[in-house]
Amino acid sequence: MRASVLLKKASIFVLAGFLAACQTGQGPAPTPVTSAAPAVQTAPLPAVAYAPETAVERGFSALVLNASTGEELYAVDADAPRYPASLSKMMTLYLLFDAVSQGRYTLSTPLSVSAKAASQPPAKIGIKAGSTITVEQAARALAVKSANDVAIAVAENLAGSEAAFARQMTSQARALGLSRTRFVNATGLPDPAQVSSARDMAVLGLALKRRFPQYGSYYRAKSFDYNGRTFRATNNLVGKVAGVDGLKTGYIRMSGYNLVATANRGGKRLIVVVMGGASEAARDKEVTRLLEAYS
Repeated sequence: MRASVLLKKASIFVLAGFLAACQTGQGPAPTPVTSAAPAVQTAPLPAVAYAPETAVERGFSALVLNASTGEELYAVDADAPRYPASLSKMMTLYLLFDAVSQGRYTLSTPLSVSAKAASQPPAKIGIKAGSTITVEQAARALAVKSANDVAIAVAENLAGSEAAFARQMTSQARALGLSRTRFVNATGLPDPAQVSSARDMAVLGLALKRRFPQYGSYYRAKSFDYNGRTFRATNNLVGKVAGVDGLKTGYIRMSGYNLVATANRGGKRLIVVVMGGASEAARDKEVTRLLEAYS
């Protein structure tokens, strides 16, 4: 029994270390590669030790963390491979905000829209090929509406192509310590190689909010206006469940219904992740239940 308690405390300590790294967006420095070392040691992040090749279709996972300390309060298959769907856009937002913080862009910088971006399936806001959208409009569209067309526009402007941007997403995931995550697109649209876990998505959500707190209002917004239209937030809990202040929803058939939710309940900060919900209503009900149970 004592060994079990010590092991759990050790796990909490490690996760807390991940969360501390999230505040700067920097991971541990990579081990220098030398030609004398065996190939398995020189590989920066061996595929066998990193993200699984694929995930369990519609597999259920849940996780509740104390967002201030990293303490695990509840978990069901939190490290099992899952399809993140549009939870992936948290990393798209992370890299967009990082580009602004580096001075490469401002919130008013126009992003060009390609035919590929404009042709993406819903959810979308209907940006037109040949037009532009500002960085701020793009960030709000991603945070509120989870717009696939905007995600591609961001990827192409920041990295030249979606494939190159996906490599940047995975590189940043590794820097943040997301050991079971691989990104192959900017949207979360179906691809069996795009995998993550509930724990990795929790750490990413906390990294996004901690490193870029100035954009917190984007996740709390109930709607987003663009080009004469109003788009309602995909996160149904904002404004309905006490203390909820973000963060991101996701759904594809392969994943089921996903949600990362952050909340401040009586001064206690929580992050709740549910992946593989059977329906939008069931997912929202489970997240609400967990918030009530652990606040």
